[in-house]
Amino acid sequence: MSAFDDLLAFQRQTEALSSVAERLAWDQETVMPRGAVEQRAEEMAAMEAVLHERRTDPRLGEWLDQAEPEDAEDARVIELIARDHRRASRIPSRLATELARQTSLAQGIWADARAKDAPEDFLPALNDILMLKREEASALADGGDLYDALLDDYEPGITQAEIARLFDAMRPRLVALREDVLGAAFQPEPLIGHFPQETQLRLARTCATAFGYDWTRGRMDIAVHPFSSGRWQDSRITTRVVETDPFNCLYSTIHEVGHSSYELGIDSDYAFTPLGRGVSMGTHESQSRIYENQLGRSRAFTGWLYRRMSDAFGGLSLPDADAFYGTVNRVTPGFIRTEADEVQYNLHIMLRFDLERDLIAGRLDVEDLVEAWNTRFLRDFGVAVDRPANGVLQDVHWAVGLFGYFPTYALGNVYAGCLHAALRAAVPDLDEALARGEADPAVEWLRENVQRHGGLYPPRELIGQATGADVGEGPLLDYLEEKFSAIYRL
Repeated sequence: MSAFDDLLAFQRQTEALSSVAERLAWDQETVMPRGAVEQRAEEMAAMEAVLHERRTDPRLGEWLDQAEPEDAEDARVIELIARDHRRASRIPSRLATELARQTSLAQGIWADARAKDAPEDFLPALNDILMLKREEASALADGGDLYDALLDDYEPGITQAEIARLFDAMRPRLVALREDVLGAAFQPEPLIGHFPQETQLRLARTCATAFGYDWTRGRMDIAVHPFSSGRWQDSRITTRVVETDPFNCLYSTIHEVGHSSYELGIDSDYAFTPLGRGVSMGTHESQSRIYENQLGRSRAFTGWLYRRMSDAFGGLSLPDADAFYGTVNRVTPGFIRTEADEVQYNLHIMLRFDLERDLIAGRLDVEDLVEAWNTRFLRDFGVAVDRPANGVLQDVHWAVGLFGYFPTYALGNVYAGCLHAALRAAVPDLDEALARGEADPAVEWLRENVQRHGGLYPPRELIGQATGADVGEGPLLDYLEEKFSAIYRL
């Protein structure tokens, strides 16, 4: 066997073990008994110790030095394995293991604190994680910026300075649009009623099927915070149910189907290699957000959904599909990021981006986080946070150590804006299919131009190839202004 063959064989086992660890995390968030938290923390720590040992194995360096690629795919595989090996080698095994243990424990602490509206129960655990993440960032940064080192885990090649410039360019148009919309004479009506859980879940499955979700390689469960998990032949989704708000369940489901379909849509030849997973979280979010918003909240698809919901619930409080379309896209100053409308969603991300940068840099202490969050939220949204579950406790990300993840949501929206413009040009009759509850033309275009490539190309190169244009915020902002000006009759 060649050095490259040895490298691939070793990596195949590492990828398989990583998938097992991911399944343990899925189990913890869905069906694991609540009393098993400490045991699961030890299991996750043990798995991370094994994975870290493999990722830092000295033989990797030898194989990487000797491996000779035959084509661009081989070269990219070598590049990605070398990147992971280099980053892992900078992190002590003790630190990697302790992070896995503490973040597993913190998930349960966060969930209980959120249920009780008791941030004081969670903040000590968060502080422990923050100290570990600072240590990790320092090891990875090698004298560079700590936050950039963490960000590189989720969106390789981008820096916080680039993200800050992007957000500075986006914010004025988003704020202006929000003010125009909230001040408009016409305001869509809210959906009123009681919507039983089982009926919502049946409709959620119908929506997932409409977006091409492969139920032979997936399943849907309920979680506190919706997420997707898995790859290759097993990618699962979760959703949540609020019986006064069916949109929460339906659009969380469509969002997670976008994530899961990305993983399931990757070329099967890439399984158990670094090419067999989404290339970045920004790219991942581009799939979930375009499924959820540009497609799922379009006038065409909501017309189909209106009929399905009316039948399922025995009528709705809204008179027709046009009113329903306005309600689905209703702009309100709510607290929850995952429930935010398209106009305000990115403003939620900007808040988190600034706060977590300050936490990592030491400009903000965990004990002051609740006050900092509430003050910033009031400034940005004009509404005072009413309780911690609607404020600092609403997201699980910091509990599981995902510092640097939040900005990729906004990057995903930007990528989705670019992809949507190209998709509409390539599939001019898309709305006819969406009006029948058939997202196949869009899903097939995205699979061909984005999903099947997995990790073959760097994120912005991939989006640029798919769209034939430079990546920028313009298409997203143009789409939002056109859509919401029409809905609100501006």
